[in-house]
Amino acid sequence: MPPSSTAIRRTVEAYLDRHPGERDALADLLATLDRPVDATARTTLPGHVTCSAVVIDRQGRVLHIRHRATSGLMLAPGGHIEPGDRTLLAAALREVDEEAGIPPGALCLTRQLLGSPIDIDVHDIDANPLKGEPAHRHYDVRYVFYLADEEPPTIALQDEEVSCAQWLPQPEVTSPTLRAKFVAAGLDGRPEPVNASALIHDGAGQYLLHLRDHKPGVIWEPGAFALLGGGRTHDDQSLEGTLLRELSEEVPDLRLEDVRPYAVEAASSIDGLSAPVQVFAGRWHGNPDRLALHEGVLLRWFTPDELDRLRLSPATRDLIRRHATDNPPDNQPAPAPPVWDGGSRVVLNGVGVHLHLEDADGRVLLGLRHPDSSPAVEPL
Repeated sequence: MPPSSTAIRRTVEAYLDRHPGERDALADLLATLDRPVDATARTTLPGHVTCSAVVIDRQGRVLHIRHRATSGLMLAPGGHIEPGDRTLLAAALREVDEEAGIPPGALCLTRQLLGSPIDIDVHDIDANPLKGEPAHRHYDVRYVFYLADEEPPTIALQDEEVSCAQWLPQPEVTSPTLRAKFVAAGLDGRPEPVNASALIHDGAGQYLLHLRDHKPGVIWEPGAFALLGGGRTHDDQSLEGTLLRELSEEVPDLRLEDVRPYAVEAASSIDGLSAPVQVFAGRWHGNPDRLALHEGVLLRWFTPDELDRLRLSPATRDLIRRHATDNPPDNQPAPAPPVWDGGSRVVLNGVGVHLHLEDADGRVLLGLRHPDSSPAVEPL
């Protein structure tokens, strides 16, 4: 379902905190959001919310397309919100994919704006008798994206709606409000990480992993083991500050030693955007069961040899193994004791058993199986 008026209002109010002088210009939008209507529906009059994607290449140029329905105007890709759009940002990504053939994975967020709109524009739309639409207004929420790769993607235009595409220098951008915002934001088209993660090790060959909540569409890598960390906010002064804030929110009692940048890894966001992550390596010794975990399910130590048994992204698995190769453990593990062979006695071999463990509070212990097994979770 499309974003609610409450969610849209939060976005608008956050925008107005950065641009308080525009509150009067957006008074009609705020009034629409207060009404008991779907503010994203085309039938909502006298105006409704739309979204646009402002795509900037490595030369700082902005993608414009010519909509057949706009009498030759060159505009950023965008349009109406559809019922399947989870957020306003997701709607903008869908539009640029449909109209210009640029998928979310070819784009990334900017450090200056992150996931916030750069502009909210109010403009009038002429009546369209063929569609039975009277004159109305669009409250256009505009998001900025950089190209993730050095080479620009191939533009594949939606022929029935778009006639051409062009990359325009920022001073030639057709929207005057966008031109003004570009000057203030300093958008150069050069991507950089806006997420930070912690590769936590004990110096003895173990790595601390976080089992995430199983909330598809809400968090990254739901139900999988991952590194602790998260996305940058406008208040973070640096990516190390992002990491320390995220750790204080997720595991407030965790105190890392020798924190330093280790690698920049590629990842994908919930919306499918390219999301380069700055990984910091840090050392910690302790029992994760004694930590207060405010997000996720649990924390556990694992050795590189155990990673294939986990639901874990291949990139994270490779990252840990690379770090383990570059940083051999301080001590060697004790040799495993010999396995008893049962002697000459007859030994009972179980071929199937489940152990039901329940504590005094009625909680049942469950085990997380390997992702290739079925079912995923069952009694021990």
